[in-house]
Amino acid sequence: MISIENVSKSFVLHNQGAARIPVMEGATLAVARGECVALVGASGAGKSTLMRMIYGNYLAAAGRIMVGGVDVAQAAPRDIIELRRHTLGFVSQFLRVVPRVPTLAVVAEPLLAVGTERAVAEARAAELLARLNIPERLWLLSPTTFSGGEQQRVNIARGFAHEYPALLLDEPTASLDPVNREIVLEMIAGAKARGAAIIGIFHDAEARMRVAEREVDVTAFTPRVAA
Repeated sequence: MISIENVSKSFVLHNQGAARIPVMEGATLAVARGECVALVGASGAGKSTLMRMIYGNYLAAAGRIMVGGVDVAQAAPRDIIELRRHTLGFVSQFLRVVPRVPTLAVVAEPLLAVGTERAVAEARAAELLARLNIPERLWLLSPTTFSGGEQQRVNIARGFAHEYPALLLDEPTASLDPVNREIVLEMIAGAKARGAAIIGIFHDAEARMRVAEREVDVTAFTPRVAA
């Protein structure tokens, strides 16, 4: 479902004479349906960089990133938008939404984007918000006013609203109390059971061991420094 082949990435420092800094080379991994692969490595090793390339936020310098038959490394912007709408979900650490949009609408939006009737989409959103212990009195308020843990749970609800065939999870349990952490781990297990291919970053080692079939250490993709 997800296949990454010989992917490389450099950053150009335009304010420092256009110096080019290689940050990754030869990144290669594959994730099957129903499998979760955890990216591991020290801070700064490139876990988030690789995830952002898979999602199309960063452009790969070389290689292929196949997600559901689409090469993200070469795809036109409109094709990446379609991929994100139907195939590839992303749960980030940080909530980014339009201010003043109610929480219920934020969570329902991915379903509305694929043509789900509003009543059905909002019912699914309500189900997820209730499961993640977001009080109903908050559903018509903007989540931009919520605590960090509440915002993360809204992010998770939004990411799981549509049954994406592929999911990227960036620290999905980082700000959660034990009760909600357990609920999220159950949701990840459920996504795997229905066949989703998942790539995740989990600093929570116990959570990583529970949901991931294997780990990929991204330091293996650190560019070699010439002698």
